[in-house]
Amino acid sequence: MSRAGWAIDIDRDDITRADLVEGVAAPLAPGQVRVHLDSYAMTANNITYAVFGKPAGLFGPDKNGRDQGYWDFFAERGEPGRLPVWGFATVTESAVDGVAVGDRYYGYYPMASDAVLTVGKAGPGGFTDVTPRRTTLPPIYNNYQRIEALADYRAADHNYWPVFRPLFLTGWLIADQFEDDGDYGAEQILIASASSKTAIGLGFSIAQRAGHRPETIGLTSKANVASLAEQGIYDRVIAYDDIMTLNPGTPSALVDMAGNGAVTRAVHSHFGHNLKASIIVGKSHWDADAGEAPLPGPERQGFFAPGRSQKRIADWGGAAFGQKIAEAWLGFMDVAPRLTAIDKRQGSEAALAAYHDMLAGRTDPKAGIVVEP
Repeated sequence: MSRAGWAIDIDRDDITRADLVEGVAAPLAPGQVRVHLDSYAMTANNITYAVFGKPAGLFGPDKNGRDQGYWDFFAERGEPGRLPVWGFATVTESAVDGVAVGDRYYGYYPMASDAVLTVGKAGPGGFTDVTPRRTTLPPIYNNYQRIEALADYRAADHNYWPVFRPLFLTGWLIADQFEDDGDYGAEQILIASASSKTAIGLGFSIAQRAGHRPETIGLTSKANVASLAEQGIYDRVIAYDDIMTLNPGTPSALVDMAGNGAVTRAVHSHFGHNLKASIIVGKSHWDADAGEAPLPGPERQGFFAPGRSQKRIADWGGAAFGQKIAEAWLGFMDVAPRLTAIDKRQGSEAALAAYHDMLAGRTDPKAGIVVEP
């Protein structure tokens, strides 16, 4: 075996502990490929992956009846966690017919310079990873798409794909769920952590709806109000401190992108029974008050993008689902460059620093961090 780049190991019980380690290039088994990561994004969504790295009831049991978490994508039980990231990679070694050295794929990779994937169902459009521990995990995470086969890929948007694509898709799916469920009877939708990229995807998607729709109100810190309002994503932007100025009699819904218990409690307490839905999406505020005490108003419900995707694929068919996503994505890409500036980081030390910066909340919400290993 020889040295092969680097990887970042994370303590499963304490996500603040992360170590840069040397990779090892073991010989490939038949059916495997080795890829080098060309670039990947570091966003608040990755912190949610770390928080829910250990089994958290999201994915159901594996074939042995054990519940699964995000660490199960790229690390065996008992090993340090490998954080999943979205990005592009190039095949550097292949033991698979139909996947050649030099082929490039968009997909889900470990936070590392290189990775080994087990290929199943290889075709012109890409392949599915069939590593045994991944076969019971949501398919959306296990599909690798050949860049040339992406109908809505444009070279000018390359850096925005890992930064926005999975988060925009989540926001779009939340907007779709609201419309599908009659907006839960809400006249306004409060979106907490409104500067996050998932929230921006949600706000943008709701704004594209034809006909009557609820008003969108972005909730953010006081320092971010003016700059976020200038982006024109939401109908209104207010500070968390000003939640109590909203009319408590207005039927409302809350979408919580960050899992900040204090904000959730303020909204629930203010609107009470006029809060028609309370949806939690992420947990980037991993160290904030979890707010586990009973709350006035509706029971909080989690949103799980892979589940919603699978429902819509069943409703519409895969081709129609893909076409709807492509149309929405290209519309968003027309405005994304004015919303976010790409912040490139290069090398292993920069990758580790980017993780710690995101974990500590030291990043600019208007920046999209792209790591080039």
